[in-house]
Amino acid sequence: MKTKTIQRYGVVGVVVEHNRYLLIRRSESVLAPGKLCFPGGGIEPGETPQQALVREFQEELGLSVRPIRLDWESVTPWGVHLQWWFAEREPNQTPLPNPNEVAEVLYLTLPEMLTHPDMLESNRVYLERLSNAARLS
Repeated sequence: MKTKTIQRYGVVGVVVEHNRYLLIRRSESVLAPGKLCFPGGGIEPGETPQQALVREFQEELGLSVRPIRLDWESVTPWGVHLQWWFAEREPNQTPLPNPNEVAEVLYLTLPEMLTHPDMLESNRVYLERLSNAARLS
């Protein structure tokens, strides 16, 4: 069995409010334009995953978040090692999408995410994991 070579490291932020998940629609100027995904991005040299998560939310949405806990790790088919973190948004903030990265902000339920045709494929594995955990609880 061939193992995937890790080429980059990234972080993904999972913010849940009132049973709805904060998602973004990617802008036309980034990879996978128009796709829905959780906010996040690459971990820069010298950054911890938590620092990268805080920076990415600030860059993409103008939001301050607090990383809560690491939920899962995965490796994409193209060799990006991702850490999936639950995070809390600081109160009384409104997302201000950076149009260079984010076309739209959405709050969707798990069933809505699972069936949405624009969901980024690499996020579907995590959604299935969330769905399985919900069925077990």
